Amino acid sequence: MLAFSALVAGSFSLGALMANEVDPAAFNALRFVLGAACVGALAWQRGVWSGAALRAPWRYAVLGGFFALYFVLMFEGLKSAPPVSAAAVFTLVPLMSAVFAYVLLRQILYARMALALSIGAAGALWVIFRADLSAVMAFDVGRGEAIYFIGCISHAIYTPMVRRLNRGESAVMFTFGTLVAGAVILLVYSGAEIVRTDWAAMPAMVWICLIYVAVFATATTVVLLQFATLRLPSAKVMAYTYLVPSWVIVWEISLGNGAPSSLVLGGVALTVLALLMLLRDDSLPAR
Repeated sequence: MLAFSALVAGSFSLGALMANEVDPAAFNALRFVLGAACVGALAWQRGVWSGAALRAPWRYAVLGGFFALYFVLMFEGLKSAPPVSAAAVFTLVPLMSAVFAYVLLRQILYARMALALSIGAAGALWVIFRADLSAVMAFDVGRGEAIYFIGCISHAIYTPMVRRLNRGESAVMFTFGTLVAGAVILLVYSGAEIVRTDWAAMPAMVWICLIYVAVFATATTVVLLQFATLRLPSAKVMAYTYLVPSWVIVWEISLGNGAPSSLVLGGVALTVLALLMLLRDDSLPAR
């Protein structure tokens, strides 16, 4: 899960470098196609390929739609939102997912977990508002962060919907169906833009980011997440989401973009505190 959170974080830093170079929907259409090919090959190699897993395709259309909307709005938001702020918005997903999980699955959020999620959310908001109390009072949210927040709502709905719609399919095959559906949706939606785009003239960073998000931030993280969920309680798996802003800071420093202010780092510290609280939450029954 440490590797998982580090790979996810790379999407924010690399995505911010190329977000203004290409249409987000067209870019993610290609990303979903490549991601589906990688996960499909993985399913074949591991012997879990099953045509029966693709029954009731409407389920994948629903999940693929939510997933595609999340990624398109992520890259749209990264056109103006700093990577660390966008990563902080992402840490709001567990809290929102808990709300949607109660609505869709009647899963109960225990008090200790609710406290940890609230602390993490407070840290995220502190980063999003750039550690500026006047911005908090005026609810001055950046346009990029606001756009990405809508995408995160889509992701928060997607998470419990996976459990609601899964009918015993393996994680790899279920992910494959979701990526194929997302690819179809985005190809239809952005087909004209894909044709109009001069892909040969795209900067190298666009191709680097495309390969990274398709292979590492999609296919590889599926394997890592599946491995972890078979060995760790769900609360611990979810907890590692809170490491993403910290990993983004590492990515930003590595790319020569510098570190955020010390006040902003205080908000990141709260997200790490939420992580530690959730990691210690061993007494919760499985849900």
